Order: sequence, then structure tokens, then C-alpha cells
Amino acid sequence: MPTTDFFNIYDLLTTEQKLVMSTIREFSDREIKPIIEDYAQKAEFPVHLMKKFGEIGVFGATIPVEYGGGGLDYISYGLMCQEIERGDSGMRSTISVQSSLVMWPIFAFGSEEQKRKFLPGLASGDMLGCFGLTEPDHGSNPAGMQTRISKTANGYVLNGSKMWISNAPFADIAVVWARDEEGKMRGLIAERGMEGFSTPEIHNKWSLRASATGELVFNDVFIPEENILPYALGLKAPLQCLDKARYGISWGVIGAAMDCYETAVQYAAERVQFDKPIAAFQLTQKKLAEMLTEITKAQLLAWRLGTLMNDGQATTTQISMAKRNNVAMALNVARECRQILGGMGILGEYPIMRHMMNLESVITYEGTHDIHLLILGAEITGIPAFK
Repeated sequence: MPTTDFFNIYDLLTTEQKLVMSTIREFSDREIKPIIEDYAQKAEFPVHLMKKFGEIGVFGATIPVEYGGGGLDYISYGLMCQEIERGDSGMRSTISVQSSLVMWPIFAFGSEEQKRKFLPGLASGDMLGCFGLTEPDHGSNPAGMQTRISKTANGYVLNGSKMWISNAPFADIAVVWARDEEGKMRGLIAERGMEGFSTPEIHNKWSLRASATGELVFNDVFIPEENILPYALGLKAPLQCLDKARYGISWGVIGAAMDCYETAVQYAAERVQFDKPIAAFQLTQKKLAEMLTEITKAQLLAWRLGTLMNDGQATTTQISMAKRNNVAMALNVARECRQILGGMGILGEYPIMRHMMNLESVITYEGTHDIHLLILGAEITGIPAFK
């Protein structure tokens, strides 16, 4: 049983869910943790892990088996995100994008031909995908997007650009959102190699350094009719994708918090000052007790949200609350743990500073901390403050 499982949440899991959790934890300990500090320091994306992610089934975990997915429930998927993010938020981001923002919209809004063509390769890790919604001038307000598609013979011509796109530099396909000539938002699949389509990488990041981030640039890119997602119409479609990604984040960040907390507990027991371990001091115990309490609250929130997701009852605002609360919790835990480690907390010898920098991005992407607050405010009052 995990040392951070103070309320015995492990006992609420099914046998299958427990197996998923232990399998992915072992994978993270074996394949991610030993190498991730070096990749983060060099700001390199560990491409070789993509095939391994496919082999252990973290891509498209909730997608039906007939399309190459895992056919698992949402709590299992959440546990996968948690254990991968114990290793690194950037690696969990890769999985969130591939599973929730690429495979899920193709499954939910695509044709049977599109599902058969793309989903098995994405599930196996032979293909990598990205999600093109955010633009240079439109982040929190996707309704203002400027990317356009116009009808032409046998398809469409795509023009515009997307910004802050995880996986973009290495992606084989991009699920892209654009407005048609009537102003309606449409979803489509752009493939690497299409003339006029490029994916320049964004450099000099202080956060998510082991994750590949880039732009999507479209200059008169021809998109054949068969690459249009037939059932992706209107802003509601990409927002449904974001719900799936935000759900995974609400679990994933718990893993980052757990890794920081367990590191701090061990360090506090070993670090001696004034002739006793710093774990003996009241202020250290206060920090640890408060962190464990917040981690436990986040675990209960994520587990309950998972049961609602499994029952098809989870709402957008419930997902927003969980994403907002749990990310803020994880970032605060990382900061407190860094304090416990003192100067050692900034070294790559420990994972805390890397987690902390990563979480500074997680608290912004998939809806900023403040936007999720306003989503909840609109639900409470019936008055949307962001319009």
C-alpha cells in the first residue's frame, strides 16, 4: 500500500485497477525516473519511451480494444496518469495529449475509416499525435480562433497557426480545430508531410523541459475530405476533449505531489540539524501533516470524479474543480517540499525542483487556474464573468 494512502483508498480499487497501478508504477520507476533528470537538464524529449508507452497500454487506455485501445475504465486511466506523473509531468502530458486529445476525438467524432486508419498506430506508439486548439492570440478564449478552412475541390484548404502544442515537433498527425466559411468550428486531421504544414519547436523553456512543445503552421495546406472529422461540429466538440484531458490531469498531479512528499519525508528523517533529524521539529511536522492532508483530499476528489466518469455523470464544472484544486495542491506541496530540503531542493539529485517547474505549466494549460475559477463561478451564479 502506498505510504501516501492515508485513507485506504487502495481498498476501494478493483483487482484490475490495483494491477494497473502497480504495473505503471514499476514502469515509471524503471523507465522514467532513472533518465528523466538528464533529459530535463538537456531539454530533450525521450522519443524512445513512446513505443514503450504503447507496449504497456497507456495510450488510449479507455478506447475500445477493437481499435487498439485498452478498454479500461476511467479510474484505471487516472491511476496510469498518477503513476506516470510520479516520474514526470511532461511524460504524463504526452499521454494526456495522445489519449484524450487525439485518440478520443477520432474515436468520438471520426468516421469508421478514420478510426481504423489512425487509432491502432496511435495506441501502439508507432504514431504520435498532437492537438491544435490554442492560438498565439487566443488561449483562454478558443471561440476567437482565427485558423480557417475553405472548401475546394475534394477537400479544404487550411490556413492559420497554433501555439503551445505538446508533442508537435514529433507528431505524425494533428487533430486541428478551425472555422469554416460559415464561421462554424470544425475538426480535422492534418498529417505530417502535407505541403505547407510545419511544426517549429519552442525552445528555452524553464518548465516541461523533457516534453516537446511547438507550433503548428498551416500555409494553404490541402486537407482531403476524408480527413475531416464528420461529427466534430461547434466549440462543444473540442471542449469535450479538454474535459477528458483535464480529468487525467486531476489524477496525474497527485503523482507529482506524492513523489515530492515522499522525498521530503525521507530527507527530513535523514537530515540532522541541532543534533536531531529535522523531522523532529514542529514546523517540519506541520508542513508534512498539512501536505498529507491535502494529498488525501485530492485523492478522494479524484476517486469520486472517476466513479462519476465511469457512470457517465461527470460534469464539466466538476472536472474543472478537480483540475483546479489538485494542480494547485501539487504545486503548493512541491514548494513546501523544496523548503524542507533547503538548498538541496534545487538540485537535480532530487525530483522536487523539476516537479515544481513542471507544475507551473500544468496550472496554466488545459484551462488556467483563474479560468477554472470562473467556470465554477458561472455554475454557481448563472452569470459567466468571462463573456
